[in-house]
Amino acid sequence: MNAFRKLALAGVAIIGLGGTLQAADVVKMATIAPGTSAYLTQSTMASIVNQEQDDYEIQVDATGAATKHIIDMAEGELDMVMTSPTVYFLMKNGKAMYQKIKKAPELSENVRLVFWYPYGAYHVLTYADDGMKDLKDIKGKKVFLGPPGGGAWNAANQWIEAQTGYKVGEDYENFKGSWSSAFQAFQDKQVDVYINGGIAPFPQVEQLAATNKLTILGPSKEEVDKQTEEQLKPTKALGRFLDVIPAGIYGDGVSNTEDVYSLGAVVGVVSRADLDDDTVYKITKAFWEGAEKMRADAPWLDRVTLEYAVQEGGVRLHPGAQRYYEEIGLDIPEGSKAQ
Repeated sequence: MNAFRKLALAGVAIIGLGGTLQAADVVKMATIAPGTSAYLTQSTMASIVNQEQDDYEIQVDATGAATKHIIDMAEGELDMVMTSPTVYFLMKNGKAMYQKIKKAPELSENVRLVFWYPYGAYHVLTYADDGMKDLKDIKGKKVFLGPPGGGAWNAANQWIEAQTGYKVGEDYENFKGSWSSAFQAFQDKQVDVYINGGIAPFPQVEQLAATNKLTILGPSKEEVDKQTEEQLKPTKALGRFLDVIPAGIYGDGVSNTEDVYSLGAVVGVVSRADLDDDTVYKITKAFWEGAEKMRADAPWLDRVTLEYAVQEGGVRLHPGAQRYYEEIGLDIPEGSKAQ
């Protein structure tokens, strides 16, 4: 059964900003919009947790930006949100988008890790009949990097510039839109290149490849081995790495005959440090035990692993989550342990 179909049947509650929650056992989670691997993973998490136990109900808010969600959570308006090692580092140090939020470093003390998971490889997608074979072929094209100002936009922009030397707005056109509007524009062929990160096989790419022949742009293993340090610099940043999209993973709907290498990123679910230990323990336990039952129907979950979950990423584990990991005998890196 399709992963999105399973979520619909499971009855995950999706709420808008300003939704009023009355039940004492409701856990308020925020993530980024549908059409992203973060939404898929965290909606799946909510679905699993809600099915596996009766003490808590996770309700998911899929509106707004992750960089704001973490501030809202630290202030007590949310219980769990998505973040990344990069975003948390900037918050903790009052840099970039947090430079004008003087209380950001203090608020970062109320953030604890539940688990890390891979955002997946950035898929740089084109239609095969457009004839593009290389990232440099995007010159003069209309490209969707991600919603303007978001973390995905910045990561995709850095990857394209490092690989090609191209500047957005100079060498190619930046399509400004949301995940959903850009996806529709790509389907309508109003956008030449659509970039989104996902754990392969990413359902959104599978959906596109079912009706169209696609090409994923990016270097091969042979090309990566010859690249300069500058070209691979984005893969060395905090919470990022060089990822691979295996040849054949999307079947005949994708034209690539070799593995494609691209930028990968680490993201995760974090909670308020002051969220009750038992609550976080039960949610963590329910998720991991339920995920094992769902892996056969959701192949992308194979890369959401316990070892990946507790890697060092600059955020300490919540004591409730750590209790579960210790209970099952997981080896937790010193830098990830709760303080």
